[in-house]
Amino acid sequence: MPSPSPRQPEMAWSTQDILKLYELPFMDLLFRAQEVHRSNFEPNTVQLSSLLSIKTGGCPEDCAYCPQSARYDTGVDAEKLMPLDEVVAAARAAQAAGAQRFCMGAAWRSPKPHHLEAVAEMVSAVKALGLETCVTLGMLREGQAEALKQAGLDYYNHNLDTSPEFYGNIISTRTYQDRLDTLERVREAGIHVCCGGIVGMGESRRERAGLIAQLASMDPYPESVPINNLVQVEGTPLAGTEPLDPFEFVRTIAVARIAMPRAMVRLSAGREAMDDSMQALCFMAGANSMFYGDALLTTANPQVEADQRLLARLGMRADAGGGQSCERNA
Repeated sequence: MPSPSPRQPEMAWSTQDILKLYELPFMDLLFRAQEVHRSNFEPNTVQLSSLLSIKTGGCPEDCAYCPQSARYDTGVDAEKLMPLDEVVAAARAAQAAGAQRFCMGAAWRSPKPHHLEAVAEMVSAVKALGLETCVTLGMLREGQAEALKQAGLDYYNHNLDTSPEFYGNIISTRTYQDRLDTLERVREAGIHVCCGGIVGMGESRRERAGLIAQLASMDPYPESVPINNLVQVEGTPLAGTEPLDPFEFVRTIAVARIAMPRAMVRLSAGREAMDDSMQALCFMAGANSMFYGDALLTTANPQVEADQRLLARLGMRADAGGGQSCERNA
């Protein structure tokens, strides 16, 4: 099976193609993924990103996994947008701790014009520190992506979450096409795409394969692909879901690496529940980026010191280039 290039959309991956990868013996799959990884990236390096919730809670959407939805009683209160000086202070602290990319998330369905102006100021200020910038603000309207690009935005995160077939089980307040439309606006504005999904939400392996196939068949596929393992939060509809087998999560990382050979595949939500051995397997499977810090929006994340110890034990180091490999695709 040929590995597609971001500039060759005719080599799209079908769900069946992806399923065949999932069904390989575990060690064979990891070996193949590591070969693909080493042919596209410097081995033993990882790109470090830090994520800050600049506007928490009160979201009108009904995403079944999300503690920030106003529809669920999760103990997360709606807050106002953070002041610019607090955001810059958090970015400085993340940079001092080793982060190379600073991501800012706001719990909106879609930003209003005055929201976008404030976020654009934040992007410019964080960019001036020498950090790569990323935001996730929900759906974008016409012209909003261009305004963010002008402010200096490097990446826009907007996940597909799951496969088209399983999507209706998770969200009803926005369509799959709504997500694709926002991603198209981001691309047209010349901003790098950060787009992945969540596994462990009760989906089948075929539906996990459908998510990876959808991502890998984008023209071009995303430069950054966060793979999240569901963090179950009491009060959300997915609390109590049967946890995903750890080897299945590692398989998902490996399949994403093979299908999107030059993307930054990021370990995202769920690392707090992963032991060091599982994270090491994820790096072996081709993960070369991770969220780094004490929190991911509203859920816990391994602390900086623990991450530094793990990378040292594995003989890995931060990628000083901050994702230059994926930038070559744009």
